[in-house]
Amino acid sequence: MIGCGGQQEVAQIPVPDLWTDGVLFSSGPVALRRLEEADCTDEYVSWLQDDTVNQYLETRWLAQSLESVRAFVREQRSRSDVLLLAILVEGDRHVGNIKVGPVNTRHDYGDLSYFLGAKDVWGRGLGSAAVRAACAVGFELLGLNRLQAGVYEQNTASIAVLEAAGFQHEGRFRQQLVGPHGREDHVWLGLLRTEWQTADPT
Repeated sequence: MIGCGGQQEVAQIPVPDLWTDGVLFSSGPVALRRLEEADCTDEYVSWLQDDTVNQYLETRWLAQSLESVRAFVREQRSRSDVLLLAILVEGDRHVGNIKVGPVNTRHDYGDLSYFLGAKDVWGRGLGSAAVRAACAVGFELLGLNRLQAGVYEQNTASIAVLEAAGFQHEGRFRQQLVGPHGREDHVWLGLLRTEWQTADPT
């Protein structure tokens, strides 16, 4: 079995200078940059405390505060296998997060996770745009071969966002998760670099 033989090395992402300098990566109406402590605001905390926003986030299991959010961002920025990115609209307005990682550079794949916290921007296609931008980060900037995402079965909006970006259903872990209405399957979707390269950009 993978991961049961002994200590494993944490692979380092070859982060380009543009990311360490906070330069934006744009796709349509959204832009991405590395999340900073300055992004940790009362509004950010309010997203994580909102039952509608957090119903499929693992952060819902713990009380969230300004300090806990700042500690999370510091920890994520210190990791060598993760890019935690702010989703920006209308210039530099922070409306959510998207993360590429953990990344395994031995096998060239990474996880993808995201949420839109600002509910006034829901329904405008920003989630799909952010996922497409993050895929470009993973495939074009980091040279990955595969991105994958795990989703609660009842989180149909998030599944639709991934499907729109070209992700394919690959499997499910039955009743692995406890969702807002009881036990749910954990659905996994994946996207390969070759599929990304041949996808219709529209």
